[in-house]
Amino acid sequence: MAEKILLLSCCAPCSCAVIKTLSEEGKDFSVVFYNPNIRPYEEYCKRKEENERVCKIYNVPFIELEYDNKKWCQATQGLENEPERGKRCSICFHLRLKCVMQYAKENGFTHVASVLGVSRYKNLAQVNAAAEQASAETGMPYMEIEGRKHGMQELRMALIKELELYNQTYCGCKPREETK
Repeated sequence: MAEKILLLSCCAPCSCAVIKTLSEEGKDFSVVFYNPNIRPYEEYCKRKEENERVCKIYNVPFIELEYDNKKWCQATQGLENEPERGKRCSICFHLRLKCVMQYAKENGFTHVASVLGVSRYKNLAQVNAAAEQASAETGMPYMEIEGRKHGMQELRMALIKELELYNQTYCGCKPREETK
């Protein structure tokens, strides 16, 4: 069976270099936007629209899964004061990856990949550990994709500027009351 990848994207700035590279390599992939952690909802919409715009530029299918901030809040309850890279991040990564893997399994994808660890503010090993756990639970293989090294960071920065991408100033979760 030919490889068909579902790429979980948190935002256009983190995913643009990976999307461009996979597209130029002729990979069969789609981008999925599943980010119930992003608040407020208006911010979620901005990031989704920018991600969709990048996908259109490179002619890549874009899929949006349901925005369910309440589910995310319940999963991370009690961890509101955790620092970046703390326990809340592990739970958040797992929740999102597992949902995307279930979707991938039900929709004919062979692998799931993500750009959740592209930002220097994230711990790639933490993302990969959450992916490994979600993969074991769903039976969907996880494909690690390098988005920081081998010129990817430089490409990412150039694309952010060239495409005039909206570049947010925080991960997405600002632990506070749930929205929508």
